Amino acid sequence: MKGETKFKKDLVDELQAKYPEAIILKNDPSCIQGIPDLTIFYKNKWATLETKKSEKESHRPNQDYYVEKMNKMSFSAFIFPENKEEVLNDLERSFQASS
Repeated sequence: MKGETKFKKDLVDELQAKYPEAIILKNDPSCIQGIPDLTIFYKNKWATLETKKSEKESHRPNQDYYVEKMNKMSFSAFIFPENKEEVLNDLERSFQASS
């Protein structure tokens, strides 16, 4: 497995272990250009994550738009190995926040 693919698989495995009752979907990038890679449904909350193999990897068209828009709705972020712990901590706080 190469860079982003392995990172995404390991991330999904980690999320499923941490949130076993969550539903985690891998989104189809050909459906809506720029939509984040993963959607996580947890209890009455949801989040999206756009995975990158490194913080230096370029963003594709519309990715910034959708991450920013979805972050205003719920929680969304770019995640890569260099910021993984910070993003997962922010995700945890988002999931714990009262409705």
